[in-house]
Amino acid sequence: MSGIAFEKSVSECIPGKPEPLGATLTAHGVQFAFFSRRATEASLLLFDHEDDPAPSHEIAFDSTLNRTGDIWHILVPWARAGQLYLFRVDGPYDPNRGLRFNANKALLDPYAKAITHSSVWHVPENYGYELLDAGDARDGSASGSRPEPVRPRPDSDLVISGRSNVGRMPRCIVIDDDVFDWQGDRPLNYPLRFSVIYESHVRALTAHESSGVQHPGTYRGVVEMIPHLKELGITSLELLPVQEFDEFENAHTNPDTGERLSNYWGYSTIAFFAPKGGYAADGSFGQQVTEFKEMVRELHKAGIELILDVVFNHTGEGNHLGPTISFRGLDNRVYYILEEDRRLYQNFSGCGNTLNCNHPVVHSLILDCLHYWVTEMHVDGFRFDLGSILGRDEKGELMENPPILVRIAEDPVLRNTKIIAEAWDAAGAYQVGSFPGGRWAEWNDRFRDDVRRFWRNDPGAVSGLATRLTGSSDLYLRDGRKPFHSINFVTSHDGFTLNDLVSYEKKHNLANGEKNRDGMDNNLSANYGVEGPTDDPAVEAVRNRQVKNFAATLFLSLGTPMFLGGDEIRRSQAGNNNAYCQDNGISWYDYRLREAHGDVYRFCQELIRFRLTHPAFLRPEFYSGGDTDYNAIPDITWYDEAGRPVDWEREENVLALRIDGSKAEIRADRDDYDFYIMFNAAEVSRTFTVVAAAHGKQWCRIMDTAMPAPHDFLSPEELVPIDEPRYAVSGRSVVLLAACPDEVELRR
Repeated sequence: MSGIAFEKSVSECIPGKPEPLGATLTAHGVQFAFFSRRATEASLLLFDHEDDPAPSHEIAFDSTLNRTGDIWHILVPWARAGQLYLFRVDGPYDPNRGLRFNANKALLDPYAKAITHSSVWHVPENYGYELLDAGDARDGSASGSRPEPVRPRPDSDLVISGRSNVGRMPRCIVIDDDVFDWQGDRPLNYPLRFSVIYESHVRALTAHESSGVQHPGTYRGVVEMIPHLKELGITSLELLPVQEFDEFENAHTNPDTGERLSNYWGYSTIAFFAPKGGYAADGSFGQQVTEFKEMVRELHKAGIELILDVVFNHTGEGNHLGPTISFRGLDNRVYYILEEDRRLYQNFSGCGNTLNCNHPVVHSLILDCLHYWVTEMHVDGFRFDLGSILGRDEKGELMENPPILVRIAEDPVLRNTKIIAEAWDAAGAYQVGSFPGGRWAEWNDRFRDDVRRFWRNDPGAVSGLATRLTGSSDLYLRDGRKPFHSINFVTSHDGFTLNDLVSYEKKHNLANGEKNRDGMDNNLSANYGVEGPTDDPAVEAVRNRQVKNFAATLFLSLGTPMFLGGDEIRRSQAGNNNAYCQDNGISWYDYRLREAHGDVYRFCQELIRFRLTHPAFLRPEFYSGGDTDYNAIPDITWYDEAGRPVDWEREENVLALRIDGSKAEIRADRDDYDFYIMFNAAEVSRTFTVVAAAHGKQWCRIMDTAMPAPHDFLSPEELVPIDEPRYAVSGRSVVLLAACPDEVELRR
């Protein structure tokens, strides 16, 4: 073990218990426990200060007193909340057998609830193997600053490192979760069908100076931005990863500026229980936990729930040449899915390794983590990045009923918690419409693509649009799921913004330092004559209209809409469709655009309010298209522009539909209005025949995306009756009509 003197012997401590794992405050001190099956020795390192070069105490675990099965445990009577700690674990170093123990490397607790932030992780000291020559790493930086990237030789990992990393590792922090005043707060847990999700990055929301907040780029900045979110009308804020990660691991530089790029998005988690310290305004010695809770509490007070993007598919330790930070040094063969050659990692994530999610130990880690974020942090839901990986067994094969996915779906603590899957992975698994586990909702990329094809006016896109408008029954009906299990989106963090979708035909990712090879090539986008920004008013008018068309299609479709943050003000990333490394103006929201594109902002506000008010667009069941009563009006009827039945094989992208609002089936005491929607993706105007409204009612125009603001979306007192039976729908536009009785407000 270490040469550091044991200042406190194990005899002065209490053996402790094997549960719970992590660092737990008790009436008698702090209990520490962690899993390692193949370790031969272990010790607990306690620190007085974050920058101490060595621990103040190193306490060895006695394998007879402090080990129960595979759990190492000890209770330290003098430890308190705020105690800094790490683990040291020894055992065989034999990469060819998948064993990578190294007693020279202090390790993070997988259950740590907070991590200090003054150090970085991807430094030479944190690699478990010997760097074989001077070219492997350049590290002249001071502790806590950003190092040069480590560039090991392919066979470097075969020789164990003798260097200690204690002076360079961030420390785990003991947290007291009972001291925060929640003021009676509980998770809101809105039903999916009544939700409008707004996807954002913590920093992006407020880092730009135009946000005007006092704490830009932080949890408190999110709180300061609540009035904007509330004004927009969204119900749910979904944040990109906030669990602790090393934002400095990216080795690329911007070729134009020479700026070293970052891991901005954070899809490289290493401490799943710990909110990121870098997003705290007042420091990272536990304040990040308090500030995260404050953010959740204040969002809930404003009626906004919080969903977290979680990354249980891999960790930030990378492939066999990555650093040893936590899991790899605790029990590599349990925590990761290895190749037959156990030196190597199966890589279904595209990020170097794959968590062994259906091993009972990792299974428990994931469940314990989800429980913690729900019960102690009060979050309302989770979006599981590359969720299909959670369905793979220990050999990497997809399972029919993966234990972890079934358990999450059926877990009693998580019963009211939103669970949303990105139902694919980086190794070819694609399970949209067939994700196992019962009640899972899914990111529906089929919605994204079919809607984009329609509005780009790709020939024959009508059938795809109709299927997506009605909740994607082709995907979700057969296994008993509902329309709201489809998370509909046109744009997300991964790809173009809505502005760039209508401004660029190709990706422009050179600033990422990967020679434009990263990011999707098939974006189903269009620039309408000019690549990028333009002063041409005709081109700009088309783009503005298309932005509204996409937004209208999203919010008038059955399913749960997810809106990308900043799209309401036409935020641009300058054509970058993979801004994972851009912690700068490319990714941040410039709120000066709210004035420049005030018509789009108002249009999105009106759409969201309209959707959440009208049961016809929140129905929990799929349309039947008919009724058992022969004389009854179907709940939905499709027409072409002449008012005839639709030829679903036609090439032209024009479509109309009538929704019978009396069949919304949301509230037994209230019917909705009937609606008539006309879509025209062609460049030229088309005159639609409008079928007659029900007896005693008249069609009134609510929305026409071809009209200038504020006539594009009318308030209830401004509704315009139309003369039946014809309506000229301009090229590239959508029109929404409502059949309502005289002198009845449309939105009650």
